Amino acid sequence: MTGVLAPPPAPPSGGPGAAPGGKENRRAVPAWVWVLPPVAALGFAFLYPLVLVVVESFTAPDGSGFTLEVYAETASSEAFRRALVTTVLLAVGATAGCLLLGFFLSLVVAFVPFPGARFAGRFINVFLAFPSFLITLSLVFVYGTAGLANGLWTGATGAPEGPFDFLTTPWGVLLALITYFTPFVMRPLLAAFSQTETAQIEAAASLGARPLRIIGRVILPDALPALAAGGSLVLVLCMNEFGIILFTGAKDVVTLPMLVYTTAMLKSDYTAACAVAVVNIALSCALYGLYRLVLARTSAGRGGDRAGA
Repeated sequence: MTGVLAPPPAPPSGGPGAAPGGKENRRAVPAWVWVLPPVAALGFAFLYPLVLVVVESFTAPDGSGFTLEVYAETASSEAFRRALVTTVLLAVGATAGCLLLGFFLSLVVAFVPFPGARFAGRFINVFLAFPSFLITLSLVFVYGTAGLANGLWTGATGAPEGPFDFLTTPWGVLLALITYFTPFVMRPLLAAFSQTETAQIEAAASLGARPLRIIGRVILPDALPALAAGGSLVLVLCMNEFGIILFTGAKDVVTLPMLVYTTAMLKSDYTAACAVAVVNIALSCALYGLYRLVLARTSAGRGGDRAGA
């Protein structure tokens, strides 16, 4: 009777989750321990060389210490100012062309029924993986001095030279930039158009709205965030593009990346090349910050409009 009413034995010290013999479980490894190795590898592979470039740009030519002399000489250089203006003009012009052409082509692919529309949408995804020099070489084969277009012209007319000789000019570089970067605008636009409610378009058409009015009042407002995202991405990429300008053979078109290359490789002035590279990095970071600001304000404005509706 006494054994039946006896209380159960007390659990082992350390609680119900304690290990046999009174030993506690080992503590779990903190999450930051697993994150630290890849972050350290990334910092060593990317951030450390970037820091070296920045430090070298502030180093005196004789190695005496910190100085702003290199930046002063770079800013007063006519070649740097001309390269800066050329870079900005090409980037802005290519972005505007990509936005216009990308918006038109996205409208056709998304809203105009035609055979192969789905294939065209998938081809845009594949096109994004193409290297820039491949598209440039294809333009050279078509519009180059000895390209297909000039060959057809000389064969048909008997002229010694063809009329197409613009790839080595800024207009040729602009054409190559627009050709390569337009799909970078189309991809987010097609994603935005896939979420557009067709009922609104049908309702506007049934009320007698013309196509341009439907595009401006129904389609374009929903596409503004995608246009801002794609346009900002293209602007940053065009600011830093090197391969397209190199493969077109446009020797007179000198942008900031080309100036970095020629200053470092041809003139062996690595300090000045680092200064130009830091300026290019600062411009890219400023444009990325502007992109984030525009995207945030556009998204907030669209959210307010929908809430009010």
